[in-house]
Amino acid sequence: MRRPGRWWRRKSTPAKVEAYTRWSFHFVVLVEFMAAGGPLLGQPARGERSGAGEPGPTVLLLLLIAGHCALCAVLASWSLDWHLGRRTRPTRLLWALGTATAAVAATAVVLTGPGGPGGADRSVDDVAFGTFVLVMAFGAGTSTLGMRNQRRVFAGVAGSAAGSGLVAFAFGIPGAVALAAAVVVLFTAGFLTVTYVLSLWLLNVVHELDEARETRTRLAVAEERLRFGRDLHDVMGRNLAVIALKSELAVQLAQRERPEAVTQMVEVQRLAHETQREVREVVRGYREADLSSELAGAKGVLTAAGIDCTVTGPAVGLPAQVQSALGWVVREAATNVLRHGDPRWCAVEVRVLEERAVLTVENDGAPDGAGGPGRGSGLIGLRERLAEIGGTLRAGPTGDGRFLLTAEVSLPSEAGAGAGSDPDSPDSDVLPSVVESDRFRTAGTRSEVTP
Repeated sequence: MRRPGRWWRRKSTPAKVEAYTRWSFHFVVLVEFMAAGGPLLGQPARGERSGAGEPGPTVLLLLLIAGHCALCAVLASWSLDWHLGRRTRPTRLLWALGTATAAVAATAVVLTGPGGPGGADRSVDDVAFGTFVLVMAFGAGTSTLGMRNQRRVFAGVAGSAAGSGLVAFAFGIPGAVALAAAVVVLFTAGFLTVTYVLSLWLLNVVHELDEARETRTRLAVAEERLRFGRDLHDVMGRNLAVIALKSELAVQLAQRERPEAVTQMVEVQRLAHETQREVREVVRGYREADLSSELAGAKGVLTAAGIDCTVTGPAVGLPAQVQSALGWVVREAATNVLRHGDPRWCAVEVRVLEERAVLTVENDGAPDGAGGPGRGSGLIGLRERLAEIGGTLRAGPTGDGRFLLTAEVSLPSEAGAGAGSDPDSPDSDVLPSVVESDRFRTAGTRSEVTP
């Protein structure tokens, strides 16, 4: 059974701000109904006062107010979608709201005027006049959601306020009261307009910040790719050019049956081995990751993103091969925490047990459908990397919006670790294969490489 707040925790930050903005607009509509229609609920229908069996004008005005509030709610929601680029401008709905505002205001001012039904019933007249003012104010304020030009927005508010005063005066309302009504409409509609404008501005800023974070992530990946490509170019460009020249020279010498051709081919072989060694160093530096540096970097990045990150456990004393593998796990886990879900905290722990090292990364804010280790190329790559040194990876949601990633690596014995980490051993002289996006495949045999 899902907990009530889980649907909210699943949302990203922009989605939360959007939901808050949308329901704030709807709350304003509820305020309009309570302020404009609430006093009418306490007034008996005029038909009942006169002894008639039909509903009086008060009931009709209450129904018009309810319809006006419904139109305001729909317009607010559609206008929000329009500002976010999901819907076209709701022009017809704007005209419908303007018509409804005029109808409700006209009904209210007719009830308020000296010729209105009810005679000397001033209590109902006062309530109807208050309804007239509030409906004009809320109608004018909500209509500004369908505009983007600020001059038109404030011109519309000022025009609605002036029109309210003129209409009230034309229907027999005293001049001072009509002027007060215009002032109230001006300030109320202006306050609503400023509130709407600031809310939309804040929502746009949140969306832009989220897009900027995604762009920053893509730029970081692109920059790393450029760095790696530049290093490879610097290493291989010069040597390959020399190899090409010497090979061409060796061909010409061989065609002339000159013994110097053998010397040139020996030099070509030496340059090829040197290039292979340099490329191997570049790839090894690209693939290896220091666990301490990765933990510090992950904590710094997550903290800068507003996530409470804690790191516990020893990050030194482990074999270099184990530290490199766990460092890649930390890097990938931190990236997933930033790009997926909306976490508030993240806990990273390193434990050294009897014969294995265990790294756990846990965070909240995991979205529904968060995959385990079988989903996503990043986790698949980590599983392959850990499998090469006898490690395992488990990842998946643990309930209540939490996600747990656990990596275990067996610690080699001292003899085995020394043999496996010796850079001068014959096995270490073979260029490591690099698969998918971060590794290159090299063809060749052991016999082609000299220590």
